[in-house]
Amino acid sequence: MEYSKIPGTDIRISKLAVGGMSFGKPAFKTYRWILGKEDTDKMVQHALDLGINFFDTANVYGAGTSEQFIGQALKHHQVPRDHVAIASKVYFNPGRLSKTAINREIDGTLQRLGTDYLDLYIIHRFDYDTPIEETMEALNGLIKAGKVRAIGASAMYGYQFQNMQHIAEKNGWHQFVAMENHYNLLYREDERELIPICKQDGVMLMPYSPLAGGHLTRPTWNSNSTRSKIDTSAKAKYDHAKQQDLPIIQRVHELAAKHGVKMAQIALAWQWAKGVIAPIVGATKQQYLDDAAAAMDIHLTPDEVAYLDEPYTAHEIVGALNQNPTDMLPKSVEN
Repeated sequence: MEYSKIPGTDIRISKLAVGGMSFGKPAFKTYRWILGKEDTDKMVQHALDLGINFFDTANVYGAGTSEQFIGQALKHHQVPRDHVAIASKVYFNPGRLSKTAINREIDGTLQRLGTDYLDLYIIHRFDYDTPIEETMEALNGLIKAGKVRAIGASAMYGYQFQNMQHIAEKNGWHQFVAMENHYNLLYREDERELIPICKQDGVMLMPYSPLAGGHLTRPTWNSNSTRSKIDTSAKAKYDHAKQQDLPIIQRVHELAAKHGVKMAQIALAWQWAKGVIAPIVGATKQQYLDDAAAAMDIHLTPDEVAYLDEPYTAHEIVGALNQNPTDMLPKSVEN
């Protein structure tokens, strides 16, 4: 396993993160495929055995049970707290990113995880109702209080991210050091603004859905897996662009055959070639983590990266929101 550090900190992270959305009690019909407590325990242990020490979850995954199961697994396996890096999120909750909501939600997250602090606290989306100053000051307060070591943001528009960074800098508050955005070979809209902003400011990229809901793991669009059949979130994110994306999938298939590896490994190797620090892999089988870890040995040439890039055409925005949703967890939002 290879490691990096969260920018501006000494927090050591594996260059793969385990996605906590795969764990917990199913809270929505969209997520009936997620793993329960015992299977989560096994997956966490397997990740640790592979050298993966970075776990990403959220207060809403499994209605909080993802955090709970991850925390219990780490305790069960007697993992020293400073040997792992834990990230969680806030936004899809009452009050969104208000000071009151942030202070309430961090305490709930820490309690469920069974820890005194988070290594990385991420705002899950941009809040259209709360002043930026209020959000950034509240997040800064969590770092000062020792509840959070670093802060990050998730899917939003480039100008929103830059505005939040500017407000923090102007007031001498802590700025975001990580971006968890929607990014993969089938969805590259953030290459226009958000990713260049992050690279310019030294913000690490830790994308969700690096395998595009499984579409980058097989030459056919659909599969017989349980998740493929019932994950309406992935369908909402990708099915509308099927005809645009099939040529890209075919090229991933070709390169996988050339290298004698799996398609998922080519898709992950592409992420690292693009400057991603830690793609988040949502795995429900140990083999998926094995494949992801082995992908670190694959190094694509610039020509191979260009070959994968070439068929891409503009897509509809999926991830960043144009307004706050009326419900707490929209069915079209996967991560």
